[in-house]
Amino acid sequence: MFLPRTFHSTPHQHTSVTVATMSSSTVAGSDTPPSFTATPSKTPSSKASSRRSQAESKSRFEAYNRLQAAAVAFSETMSIPEIVAVGGQSDGKSSLLEALLGFRFNVREVEMGTRRPLILQMVHDASALEPRCRFQEEDSEEYGSPLVLASAIADIIKSRTEALLKKTKAAVSPKPIVMRAEYAHCPNLTIIDTPGFVLKAKKGEPENTPDEILSMVKSLASPPHRILLFLQQSSVEWCSSLWLDAIREIDPTYRRTVIVVSKFDNRLKEFGDRWEVDRYLSASGYLGDSTHPFFVALPKDRGNVSNDEFRRQISQVDSEVLRHLREGVKGGFDEEKFKSYIGFGRLRDFLESELQKKYKEAAPATLALLEQRCSEVTSELARMDSKIQATSDVSHLRKFAMLHVASISNHVGALIDGAADPSPEQWGKTTVEERSQSGIGVWPGVIACVNPPNATLRLYGGAAFERVMHEFRCAAYSIECPSVSREKVANILLAHAGRGGGRGRTEAAAEIARAAAKSWLAPLLDTACDRLAFVLGSLFDLALERNRIRDLECGITGGNMDGYVGFHAALRCAYNRFIGNLAKNCKQLVRHHLDSATSPYSQVCYFNDYEPSYNKFSQASASSFFLELSDTSSASRDARRDQENIPPENNAQETTPGDAAYGVVKKELGICNDVGPRKRASRMGGNSKNSDYVTLQNGGVLFGNGERSGSAYTDICISAAQHFARIREVLVERGVTSTLNSGFLTPCRDRIFVALGLDLFAVNDEKFMDMFVAPGAIDVLQSERESLMKRQKILQSCLNEFKTVAQGL
Repeated sequence: MFLPRTFHSTPHQHTSVTVATMSSSTVAGSDTPPSFTATPSKTPSSKASSRRSQAESKSRFEAYNRLQAAAVAFSETMSIPEIVAVGGQSDGKSSLLEALLGFRFNVREVEMGTRRPLILQMVHDASALEPRCRFQEEDSEEYGSPLVLASAIADIIKSRTEALLKKTKAAVSPKPIVMRAEYAHCPNLTIIDTPGFVLKAKKGEPENTPDEILSMVKSLASPPHRILLFLQQSSVEWCSSLWLDAIREIDPTYRRTVIVVSKFDNRLKEFGDRWEVDRYLSASGYLGDSTHPFFVALPKDRGNVSNDEFRRQISQVDSEVLRHLREGVKGGFDEEKFKSYIGFGRLRDFLESELQKKYKEAAPATLALLEQRCSEVTSELARMDSKIQATSDVSHLRKFAMLHVASISNHVGALIDGAADPSPEQWGKTTVEERSQSGIGVWPGVIACVNPPNATLRLYGGAAFERVMHEFRCAAYSIECPSVSREKVANILLAHAGRGGGRGRTEAAAEIARAAAKSWLAPLLDTACDRLAFVLGSLFDLALERNRIRDLECGITGGNMDGYVGFHAALRCAYNRFIGNLAKNCKQLVRHHLDSATSPYSQVCYFNDYEPSYNKFSQASASSFFLELSDTSSASRDARRDQENIPPENNAQETTPGDAAYGVVKKELGICNDVGPRKRASRMGGNSKNSDYVTLQNGGVLFGNGERSGSAYTDICISAAQHFARIREVLVERGVTSTLNSGFLTPCRDRIFVALGLDLFAVNDEKFMDMFVAPGAIDVLQSERESLMKRQKILQSCLNEFKTVAQGL
C-alpha cells in the first residue's frame, strides 16, 4: 500500500461501486464525512500556508496532466504516477468514477461497449460551476471543444472505441481515450479506467475477449509507478474472490494497491454485534494485518437528478452508513481504527493526497527523464535536418555511401576468412537448410544421400563454403561410369576398328568414358557453383548485422545511411549481381576444365600406372579430408563413413547418361583389369593394320549374350569405368577445387568493393540521386521533421514547467 497507511486492494470479484460527491452541508470533524466544498476554520497564518500548499499541489497536478497528454499523443514512455481502476463488470467502478467527477454522464451504458482504457483527468476549478469536459484528439496533444451536454460523453467514448476496433480489427485496444474534466466539485485526480473483467464474451464478440481484457489490464497495471484501485462487491468473500489472484500477480504484497469494498450498504444488515463488524472491517484473516480496505456505498437511485442533488445523495449515504454502524450494531464498531476507511469521502481525500504525494516524490526523476528526452529529440531533429540537407548535397551522400559500402565489403571479407559473430546459432545454416533455402535439393545424378561432415552444424561464410566444397567432392565420388548398351559399344568399337591401328578397344572405352563424364559431371559442376553462390549471397545480411552491431558498440544509434531505402535496395542488387557474375564465370571455368579432361587429345585416359579411382576414392575416404566436428558418437560417425554415399553394388541394369540409374560395372565372369593397350599389343603381334579385323574374325569381339569369358564388351565396359574414374579424379582433385576457390573467394576478398563501387557510384549525379530522393521523399522527411519539432516544443514546455515545480519543492 501507501506509506502513511498500508492499503491493499484485493482483486477478483466484480466490484460495483456507487460513488457520490459529498454535499457542502457536511461539517468537517463531525461524524458526517467532509464535503467537497467544506473547509475547516483556520487561523490567518494556517490559511495562507494551506493556500500555498494547494497552489503547489495544483501546479504539480497541471504539470503532470500536460506531460501525460504529451506522452499519450507521442507514445512517449513516462513514469507518471497514475491511478488505474480495475475490477469486475458490475462491481461499481463506473459509479465510483461518476462520484469522483461530481456528476453523472451515463458511463455505465457504455461499459460493455468500450474496450479501450479511459484516462480521466479531473481538474478542480472553482470557477467551473458547470462541468467542462474535453476529449484529447486522437494522435495529438490538442483537446477538442468543451462538451455542453454530459450525456454526449458516453456517445463519444462508444463511437471512438468502435471506430478504432473496426480499424484494427481487434476486440480490445490498449490505446487510451483521454478526457479532461474541469469542475468546481471534483478533486485534482487522474484515473485510468479499464474495461471490467468478464468471465464470458458477449454474444457476437470473440471467445478470447475475456483473456484479452485481462491481459490488457495487467499490462496497464504492471508499471511500478502506477497505483491500483481495485473494487470488489461487499457480498463477495475474500476467499472466493474471482479476480484477487490477478491482482496478486501484478502486486503480490499490495504495496501499491488500494482495495475498495463497494456496495457496503448491502452487507450492513448482516452485522449484529461489534465483534462481527470489527472482524469484517479488519479483513486481516485473508488480506493480512497491514492491508486496510476502504468501504464505500453510493446512491442506488439512477434517476435524472441535478448534479447538486447527486452530490447531496452521496454525502447522505456516507452519513447513513456511519449511523447504522453506531446505532444499528450492538456495541457499535472500533471507530478509532476503522472510521478513516469508511465512506466515499474518506476514499476520495486519500486518493487525492496519495496522488499528490506520488507527484512530489516523482518530480526529480521526471525532471531528469524530461531533460534526457529533450536531448534525444534534439539529436533526432539534428539528424533529420542533416538528412534533408543531404538530399541536395551530392558529395555528402557519395562520401557516406562509399564509407557504408566499404564497411559492408570488409565485413564480407571477415566472414569469409572466419568469424563467430553474429551468432552462428541464429544466422548459420545446416546443410539441409542450405539446400532448402537455396532451392537446390539433391545433387543431380546422385541417388545416395550426400551428408558431409558437420552437416548438422550451423555454419556461414568461409566455413559453409568449405563444407559445400567437400559435399561436392563426396557427390562426385558417388557417381561411377554408367553401364552402356551393347549396341552403343558396337557402334563405337567397330568404327574405331575400321580405322585400323591396335588401340581400337582403348579408344572405344575412352570415348565412352568421355561421353559419360560430360553428361554426368557437368550438372554436378553447375550445382556446386550455384550452392557456393548461395552461401556467399547469404553473407550480405550477415554483413549488415555485423555493421549494425559495430555501430552500437561505438555508440552510434542510427547510421548515416539509415532510412535511404532506395540506396540499400541498389546496394543489395549490386551485391547479388556481383555474386551472380562470379557464379557465371566459375561455371565457364569449370566447364573448360571438364572439356579439357574429356578432350580426345587429353592423355588422362591413357595412363596405366594407377588404381581405379572408384577403388581409391569413395565418399567415405573423401570424408577423411574434412574434419568432422559434429556432436556424434565415434561409433555412429564411423558407421556413417562406412555406409554413406557408397554407390549401389551389383547394379546390372544397363543405363545411359540420361537415365536415372547408374552403377559400377559388374566384374562378372572373372574378368579382371588385364586388358590394356600394352598387353593386347604384345599378344597380337603381326600386322597391326589388320589386328582388329583378325580379332573380329576370330570371335574376339562378342556382342551376343556375353557368355564368353574375355568378351570385348565386358573388357570395354571395365576399361571405360577406369577411364571415367581417372577423368573424375583429375577433374575434382586438380582443376575444379582450386578454380572454385580462386573464382569465388579471391574476388570477394579483393575486388568486391571496387565492383560494388563501379556499379553504384560510376554514374552521373542525377542517376546517383535517384537512389536517395524518391518521389515524395522530401515531403516525408519534412513531415517527420515537423512532428519532431512539435514534440520538442511540447517536451521543452513540460521541462520548463517541471523546473518551476522542482524549485518549489
